Amino acid sequence: MSDLSRPIGPKIISIANQKGGVGKTTTTINLAAALVEFGQKVLVVDLDPQGNASTGLGIEVESRALTTYDLLLDDVDLSEIILPTITPGLMIIPATIDLSSADIELISNEKRSFLLHDALRQTAMDLFQFDYILIDCPPSLNLLTVNAMIASHSVLVPLQSEFFALEGLSQLMLTIREVRQTGNRDLRIEGVVLTMYDQRNNLSMQVEQDARDNLGNLVFATRIPRNVRVSEAPSFAMPVLSYDTGSKGAVAYRALAQEVLTKNTQKVA
Repeated sequence: MSDLSRPIGPKIISIANQKGGVGKTTTTINLAAALVEFGQKVLVVDLDPQGNASTGLGIEVESRALTTYDLLLDDVDLSEIILPTITPGLMIIPATIDLSSADIELISNEKRSFLLHDALRQTAMDLFQFDYILIDCPPSLNLLTVNAMIASHSVLVPLQSEFFALEGLSQLMLTIREVRQTGNRDLRIEGVVLTMYDQRNNLSMQVEQDARDNLGNLVFATRIPRNVRVSEAPSFAMPVLSYDTGSKGAVAYRALAQEVLTKNTQKVA
């Protein structure tokens, strides 16, 4: 059970965009690794039934005896479900395809939208002393994504630098507004980060201009470039910061982590 009288715990951020292929999981993995480099202790919660964040952080399918499915639907010991990764200071609650049936099973639960909120606020979570929890959401606005938003302090949105990118963003913003009204009035937008950015491409620059014109300071200064090292790293089951620490992608994710840390330090101050 959660204890609402506890001191404020880790900052919880959902990484969300209902459109697939925008760099959501890549951003989750590499932002987490970059935060660790800056001395933070981070937990990734893989809430995508595809389990790509788990694979990308080196967790083999056979090692996922307990997953986010169990976290939501069963009373499990956190020490058994939270797994270490190859990156010291970075841990994960993995996912498998079993999570795809959770939507159906949650329908009959009266607290269906608050299960992740309560699970991440168990008193047992204090023992891990996480600074940040990053939730990798599925590429849809379903009950799992709503659970993530209600559990979170903020939402970070990866925005692919391609045509029609901003059109899908309006539906996500509407969902965030609805969650504020019905389950988490303090939910805010952490920021929008441009992904797969190619400064040689006029379209990328146009998408950036449109995003900054419409969203202003919500758009991070950092742009994540289209970078082959970022694409290769998951096949080696590691963040790009470990795979090629000096690559443009690794440098960009460090810059994004610095922006996130600066934002949250200012809010604490």
